Amino acid sequence: MKHEITVKKGINVVAFSGEIDLESPPSAREILLKCFENASNVIVDLSGVTYIDSSGVASLVEALQAAKKNGSRFALASTSEPTRRVLELARLDRVFTMYDSVEEGINA
Repeated sequence: MKHEITVKKGINVVAFSGEIDLESPPSAREILLKCFENASNVIVDLSGVTYIDSSGVASLVEALQAAKKNGSRFALASTSEPTRRVLELARLDRVFTMYDSVEEGINA
């Protein structure tokens, strides 16, 4: 798993790529939770994710809970097809705010 964090219009955009699985979630979790240390808003770009398992999804859920606790905004954007399928199977597409693109999420 690789990641890149950029700031666009005051929003942290975390772009993940590769596989988010049992070997990477501690890193994904740490990366996402660190974004909320200053109660900032976060959009996660999942366009480059080729695989995500339940532990990766758990990292996303934990980040969503941290955002709610901090009164921050957390959203997913540009979900890849494999990621979208996993989220839909778990019905988490109804829990997360999801945008077709990072730009759409930033402007929302």
